[in-house]
Amino acid sequence: MEYDDVVRLRKHHPAWRLLRAENAALILSFFDKVFVEQGIRSISGVELVDRLDDELYALNERLGAQTFPKSAKAYLDDWSATQSGWLRKYYPPDSDEPHYDATSAVEKAVAWVHSLEARSFIGTESRLNTVFELLRQMKFGAESDPEARLDELKRRRRELDEEIARVEHGEVSLLDRAGLRDRYQQVTATAHELLADFREVEANFRDLDRDLRRRIAVWDGAKGQLLDDVLGSRESISESDQGRSFQAFYDFLLSYRRQEELKQLLAEVEAMDAIDDPDPRMRRMPHAWLDAAERTQATVRQLSEQLRRFLDDRVWSEDRRVMELMSGIEARAAGLRDIPVDLVTEVDAMAPTITLPMERPLYTPVTRTPIDSTDIQAGDEEFAASALYEAVYVDPARLTAAVERALADRAQVPLSELVRAAPLEQGLAELVAYLALSGDTFTVVFDDVRTEDITWVDPDGVEHTAHAPVATFVRVPGSATLAHAESEKP
Repeated sequence: MEYDDVVRLRKHHPAWRLLRAENAALILSFFDKVFVEQGIRSISGVELVDRLDDELYALNERLGAQTFPKSAKAYLDDWSATQSGWLRKYYPPDSDEPHYDATSAVEKAVAWVHSLEARSFIGTESRLNTVFELLRQMKFGAESDPEARLDELKRRRRELDEEIARVEHGEVSLLDRAGLRDRYQQVTATAHELLADFREVEANFRDLDRDLRRRIAVWDGAKGQLLDDVLGSRESISESDQGRSFQAFYDFLLSYRRQEELKQLLAEVEAMDAIDDPDPRMRRMPHAWLDAAERTQATVRQLSEQLRRFLDDRVWSEDRRVMELMSGIEARAAGLRDIPVDLVTEVDAMAPTITLPMERPLYTPVTRTPIDSTDIQAGDEEFAASALYEAVYVDPARLTAAVERALADRAQVPLSELVRAAPLEQGLAELVAYLALSGDTFTVVFDDVRTEDITWVDPDGVEHTAHAPVATFVRVPGSATLAHAESEKP
C-alpha cells in the first residue's frame, strides 16, 4: 500500500467519506438497522423517510431539538447524492416511486465499525483448519497426474477407514464447547460477508455496463465493429472470474437439496448447548442469499435489455447528424460524470388562491312561492279565445308512421332524405320533433362531429335553413316493421 493510494482512498472512497462525515454516527447506526441487520435490499422512499423520521425524532428528544435540524427527506437526498455515494436511488420498472438501496461502501464501513467492538471470544482453530482444507482443495483440484490424484484419494479413504474403525470400537472424538463456538463464529462471519459481497458484485456489474456505454457513446467507427466489440464485452462479463464464480454460487444455491440441507444444519447447530447466543439473522440467511442473488441476476438482465434497446436505437437511426450530436452530448456527460456539479433550477410556482372563511356566503334556502287556488274569480267574458288555438302542435304519431314507411324496405334512412321525401309542414317545431322521436321499431343515431342543412318553405313562401347534427333512423332487427317488410315481398 503506497502513500498516494491511501491519500486517494481517503479523498474519494465513499466508505472513508462516510467515516469522516459529520453525522457518521447517525448514518452508520441507521444504515446498520435497516440494511444490514434486517438484510433489506430495496426499500421504498416513503417507508425509508418514515423510518428515518422516527429515528430523528427519538434522537432529537434525547440529545436536543437542534441536534439533527434537517428533515428526513433532506438527509436522504444528501446521502444519495453523487458526491456521497452511500445510497443508490432508483426507480423500479413500472413504478414512479423512488426506491433506495445501500451501496457496497456502506457495508464496508459498517463492517469496519463492527470490527472495532470488543469480542469476548476469538476463535483461531477453525480458521487454521479452513486454510489447510482450502490449500488441499487447490492442490488436488489443479493436479493433472492421475497417479497423484489416486494417491490422494487413497489417503482420504485410509483416514475414513481408520475413523470408522475407531467409532466401531466406541472411540468417538467430539468437539468441545470452544471448538463449537469457534466454528459457529466463523460461519456467521462468512455468511454476513457473503451477503455483503452481493452489493459489491452488483455494483461491479453496473460499472462494467457503464464503461461499455461510455465506449458506445464515443464510438466513431463502423457499426459492425461496434456490434462485435459490444457483444464481446457482454460475453466477457459473464465469462470473467467474478461472473463464473457468481454463477457457480447461484447454481449451487438454487439446488433444493442443498437448501434443505443448509436449513437443517443451521437448525441443529443452533440447538446445541454450546451455542448459547445464536445469531438471529442466520435463520433467514439462506432466504437473504437467494433474494440478493436474484436481484443481482435481475440487474444483469435489466442492463442487457437496456443495452439492447440502446443499440437498436443507434443501429436503426437514419439521421447521422442527430447521432453525432447525441454522441457528443453523451461523451461530454460521461467525462463530467465524476465531477460534482450542483445543478439548481427554479420554477415559478402557481399563485395560490386564498379564500378566507368569512368570505364564503352563507347558505340561502330556496323560498317556494305558495299557490292559493281557493279564491278563483271569473275572467273577462270579452277575452279572445282564438289565441289558444294558435299554438303549434306536432303529432309524433304522424312522424313515426313516416319513419316506419321509409324503413319498410331498407335498414336505415337519413333525416335529410326523409325530409326531402316528405317536406316539413310545421317548420322548425316538426324538425325538433323528428330529432326527439323514439319508437319500438327504430332508433335514432346522431353524429356529434358532422352537421347538415335542413331546408323548408313556410306557408308565406319564405325558405328557411337549419344546421342540425347528422341523424339517421336505424331499423331494429326483428321489429314489426321488419316483419311487415318481409311479408310484403313477393
